[in-house]
Amino acid sequence: MARRLRRLASPQDAEVLRLAVPAFGALVAEPLFLLGDSVIVGRLGTVPLGGLGIASQALTTLVGIAIFLAYGTTAAVARQLGAGNREAALRQGIDGLWLAAVIGAAVLAVGWPLAGPIAAAFGGSHAVSRQAVIYLRISLLAAPAMLAVLAGTGVLRGLQDTRTPLLVAVVANALNVALNATFVLVLHWGIAGSAWGTVIAQWGTAAAYLAVVARGARRAGVTFGPDMAGIRSAARAGGALILRTMALQVVLVLMTAIAARQSDAAIAAQQVAMRIWNLFVFALDAIAIAGQAITGRYLGAGDVAGTRAATRRMIGWGAVYGTLFSAVLLAIRPEVPGLFDAAPDVRNLLLAVLLVVIVQQPVAGVVFVLDGVLIGAGDQDYLAVAGVVTLAVFGIAAAIVVTTGSGLVALWLAYSLWMLARFGTLALRARSSRWLVTGAVRGRNAMLSDRARSARS
Repeated sequence: MARRLRRLASPQDAEVLRLAVPAFGALVAEPLFLLGDSVIVGRLGTVPLGGLGIASQALTTLVGIAIFLAYGTTAAVARQLGAGNREAALRQGIDGLWLAAVIGAAVLAVGWPLAGPIAAAFGGSHAVSRQAVIYLRISLLAAPAMLAVLAGTGVLRGLQDTRTPLLVAVVANALNVALNATFVLVLHWGIAGSAWGTVIAQWGTAAAYLAVVARGARRAGVTFGPDMAGIRSAARAGGALILRTMALQVVLVLMTAIAARQSDAAIAAQQVAMRIWNLFVFALDAIAIAGQAITGRYLGAGDVAGTRAATRRMIGWGAVYGTLFSAVLLAIRPEVPGLFDAAPDVRNLLLAVLLVVIVQQPVAGVVFVLDGVLIGAGDQDYLAVAGVVTLAVFGIAAAIVVTTGSGLVALWLAYSLWMLARFGTLALRARSSRWLVTGAVRGRNAMLSDRARSARS
């Protein structure tokens, strides 16, 4: 048996697990504690829970567009590290942090006065929208901190450190839940209490990341001051990832908006279902995070064969864990509505939607791995095009749901179709050699010919 296990093992397994296991803990910590927020706010009733769902989606969209601060930074830093340029890797990470500060200030300046129209755009009832505005306006005060956390996480992942983000995430999110419970259940601040707890926790998290990166920069002799040329370069590099992320965010916004227009029960069930979905998404994304860091470092070192081997192994890991998560969710599904004190109509909708979520997991596991590998390779242009194509697929399916008056389950089936479209576009790209570009910096002039890429892979 030991010999058989050794034959099944891969040289990449230890490296994947070294990065993925701490990343798993860090990624799961946030949705777990966000589920805690939903449990706390759920005690206030269906309307505040629906308001939290709309505000959370709006905030996730505004901040999530800048996810390239984490993903792009991870890939760029890992490439420089693989090429043996640690100082340059840190410099690129610091440029990302300064860019995060600029974008975060812009998100706050634009989002705060528009909180009312943003919430109303989702089409929920007046009572739900009013709760959403309260939460959104307060939470936006932490927008610069949220983006700094993205950039700081990207720096450490690129440096092949996923343990520090785990520690920071656990402490910060535990603080978040403690503050929310105190403000909402003890001090009776309502949904505003949940928002203030999030603001305090996010600023504390940002301070921790800044301290860690600053310490590493001092040790390497890298200045922490802004470099305008580097900041502009980081912004240009993130353009394609922004388009890719916007396509993803539009899907999530449409999901929330369509559910909000169905009924208060539908948006409440949607909010809980999306929290649970995000829990499993973040869990599966741990392997994708490892994929970003490993792919960037291997390609930075010029190791195409190692990149291919690691990619195949991580796809296998993604499929296995997606299947495992399906089994886990199937086992706990009957108990989920009770955790949120859901009303009977919310409970019935939630139980039906969770069946769709269960079926999605194996495909999602492979999708997230491939997405992470291609991000780590710096293949943002293709990801942007693929994002637009798959958005069109979801748009057609969602339009059918709306015009036929179908319910929340049909909406989640449309979401499943979108996930299958992502699987197809990403798998097609991964089978080719066009994304296998080596060197410390990926650029058009650095791309190898198709024949050379095929020979090396």
